[in-house]
Amino acid sequence: MRKLNVLFLCTGNSCRSQMAEGWARALKGDVIEAYSAGIETHGLNPNAVKVMAEAGVDISGHASKNVDTLLGVPFDYVVTVCGHANENCPLFPGTAKVVHVGFDDPPALARQVEDDEAKLDCYRRVRDEIRAFVESLPGVLNGGKME
Repeated sequence: MRKLNVLFLCTGNSCRSQMAEGWARALKGDVIEAYSAGIETHGLNPNAVKVMAEAGVDISGHASKNVDTLLGVPFDYVVTVCGHANENCPLFPGTAKVVHVGFDDPPALARQVEDDEAKLDCYRRVRDEIRAFVESLPGVLNGGKME
């Protein structure tokens, strides 16, 4: 059975989409070929790397990629993980289905707290929400419900 090509798309491909790609590779690598990209590239967020490592998923080797570099990949699904990416999602050739599943922006949440540990807790919360979503794949993409 062919793996589904799934792109997780965010604004800068620095945090949420990187976490989603990491979780999909770790938890669903047998059924999903995961990619991530951004409308822009902002570099890999070190706090995202840190909290994913805490959960046993190493994304330190990932790089921030612009979606334009992946337009030739025949995606089955494009999952936008932030509102900006959803509103600015490019058209993909073929039959890619665009699905929006928004998550809070950890850097924006972290700016609202002062303590370093509280900042990391913002990243941890979103990391865990993304994990729960990825665990529901691919069923939820085909109209199923998150478990």
